[in-house]
Amino acid sequence: MLPRLLIAIVLFFTGTLVVQAETILDFTQNMEKKSGFYDFYYNESDGKLYLEVSAFNEPFLFQSSLPQGVGSNDIGLDRGQLGATRLVQFERFGKQVLLNQLNTQYRANSQNLAEVRSIDEAFADSVIAGLTIVAEENGRVLVDYTDFLLSDIHRISARLSQRKQGSYKADKKRSGVYLPRSKSFVDNTELEALVTFAGSKPGEFVRQVTPDPISISVHLHHSFIRLPDDDYQPRRFHPYSGFWSVGYQDYAVPIEQGLTQRFIPRHRLKKKNPTAQRSEPVEPIVYYLDPGTPEPVKSALIEGAKWWNDAFEAIGYINAFQVKEMPIDADPMDVRYNVIQWVHRATRGWSYGASVIDPRTGEIIKGHVTLGSLRVRQDYLIALGLTSPFDGEQVSTDYQKEMALARIRQLSAHEVGHTLGIAHNFAASENNRASVMDYPHPYVTIEHGKISLENAYDVGIGEWDSHVIAYGYQDYSSESDEKAGLVKLIKQGRSAGLKYISDADARPGHAASEVGHLWDNGENAIDELARVINVRKLAIANFGINSIAHGEVLSSLEEAFVPIYLFHRYQIEAAAKLIGGVSYEYESKGDYSSPKGVVSVNAETQLNAFDLMLDTLSEDFLQIPESLNALITPKPIGYSRNRESFKGRTGYTFDPISAAEASAGFTLSLMLTPERLNRVSQQSVLDNSKPSVNDLIKQLLNKTVKAKTNDNSSLIKPRVDALVINALMNTVTSQELAPEVKQAIQHEIIALKSWAAKQKRNSNAAVLASQLEVYLKTGNWPFHFEVKPLPPGSPI
Repeated sequence: MLPRLLIAIVLFFTGTLVVQAETILDFTQNMEKKSGFYDFYYNESDGKLYLEVSAFNEPFLFQSSLPQGVGSNDIGLDRGQLGATRLVQFERFGKQVLLNQLNTQYRANSQNLAEVRSIDEAFADSVIAGLTIVAEENGRVLVDYTDFLLSDIHRISARLSQRKQGSYKADKKRSGVYLPRSKSFVDNTELEALVTFAGSKPGEFVRQVTPDPISISVHLHHSFIRLPDDDYQPRRFHPYSGFWSVGYQDYAVPIEQGLTQRFIPRHRLKKKNPTAQRSEPVEPIVYYLDPGTPEPVKSALIEGAKWWNDAFEAIGYINAFQVKEMPIDADPMDVRYNVIQWVHRATRGWSYGASVIDPRTGEIIKGHVTLGSLRVRQDYLIALGLTSPFDGEQVSTDYQKEMALARIRQLSAHEVGHTLGIAHNFAASENNRASVMDYPHPYVTIEHGKISLENAYDVGIGEWDSHVIAYGYQDYSSESDEKAGLVKLIKQGRSAGLKYISDADARPGHAASEVGHLWDNGENAIDELARVINVRKLAIANFGINSIAHGEVLSSLEEAFVPIYLFHRYQIEAAAKLIGGVSYEYESKGDYSSPKGVVSVNAETQLNAFDLMLDTLSEDFLQIPESLNALITPKPIGYSRNRESFKGRTGYTFDPISAAEASAGFTLSLMLTPERLNRVSQQSVLDNSKPSVNDLIKQLLNKTVKAKTNDNSSLIKPRVDALVINALMNTVTSQELAPEVKQAIQHEIIALKSWAAKQKRNSNAAVLASQLEVYLKTGNWPFHFEVKPLPPGSPI
């Protein structure tokens, strides 16, 4: 048996020293070996991990992930978070093996090898690791993988820097291989390490979640995945399919065709009996729920996720989609498991669904759902605030808990939907809640003078969800049948009137779609806003001492009141998008006999939306009952204000006027978005029945700044007036505002200055006139102030 040290043979006749490489067998004596897709060895004496490589220049999938996170929603480094999925291969260069990430974005699908090579040579790859060879035999090499396993593959240092949380880097002296989660199987190898990041100048969020903020220790995970076989057929993307799009540029296509090849991400699913109308799958899609999820949430999550099986049943599958509890000893990061994880953070935040996707084809290898554990508490808080049930010491809140659990069922289905490849549909609320892929606001009603939560959240998947599953997972016997079948599905969906608007077209601000809104309800955004305002009014009237449980500090009334006072916040976003809004679909040539194109929202609807939004700037709307103000005490010792509290201007006391400021400021920001006013201007020029920018600004000023008040002691009106001027000047000085719109607003500013100068008995008007004179002379507005922001809303 050769000794552990390398045998040196000195050849005196050449004067050189030749080192004979040690064999893998000799080098790995007394090491723990784990065999599988890639064999690896662990040396307990020095804590190093060695990887055996025999297949060079043979691609496989490499997936990085974060099995144990930081715990801050603001930083965004969650437990179970997936990193990038990469197509990689090992390449040998002398005494080194490089792990090369291949460029999958640019390809040439051609039989001409020279053409394929020309693309490979035109675009760069990315070598992500250089590994030193320590032993070899019979074409196999052993490389030291330790340093790469302990490196910052998840780019944690960059994330902390981006979030202004300090300067950090991985410290190998405080890191090590985590052997319990390092395993190898036939088709995948899983490696894990505890990695410590040493830093300086830690930020607020790091301090909040770490015992020692200059030392952040997390776990990082590497997965090697054997490439799936060729028995998977990518399915073409259609804008109306409801799926995300993945793809690449194909430089081998004929010149008359587009370079971009788009297809949908989806799991592999086939019927055992392809000719049968109903059949079990060859292999079902199985999701495993985090066993650490508490009841009754666990049962709610399972129930909601299982809704998807109804859609698979509808296309002829029997028990194709299953949900089980994950074995207690299973590794959630193991790519063999689709996982639903219950993830804790210091503050509430987003849930999301991510996937490991083969970049060559779009095949989903693993779905991984992250559900924030504090979301259910937010819905419960809203339910309590709406109903104020605590009229005694022993009060059941099962009714309110059921609303929160109803939301959790829907949330589970929503995030699982993403891991099935499905995109958001923010127009589903227009179709009677036709999809779990919308963001649902609780549909709260007034029944017999009381607030009812009975229909707050829908149950089961919707008609749109069934359409999407059919497009992505319906079995077809041939390529021609598939092409014809998908065309038929698209036509059926459109004929059924199913609306579809996804992310960019629905987000407030730049978006202009009249139907795609987040957290809204109903077919008509204006009618629903009016209805929501009535619900809010009743909830505020009932809110008080019975809104918190016996024994809770009175100061907690403030945080319970926030989502009630701002109950209208999302529906007002929907109404705002009608102003300068447009109607359109994700339309392709040939979808209709005559293209529908883009149609602007009619004048009456735009004016009604603006008028109703103005009502939310009124004193009646913004006023908080004095009886409630008197109940909300400053925080007692042991408690403190937090992000869920209103941001005030009165120190430790509750500030109802600044709460009104935040609400009114939010409305004004939506009304006076530069892009929205630019659209209003263009639409009014093309159609003089549409309101002009001048019309809207005049109406705004007449209802606020120029309006008389019967209550000279009101503090809300002067605050709102200041907000209006501040918002108007922010808009007119914005670089995004079109020059002709700037001129229109300046015209109204000149008229306002003239009006203010004539108000002889109004000292506020006199100050305003002098301030506007400064702007008109200099083009600058030095009187800007920061409006108090709303406490966090999304996600609810």
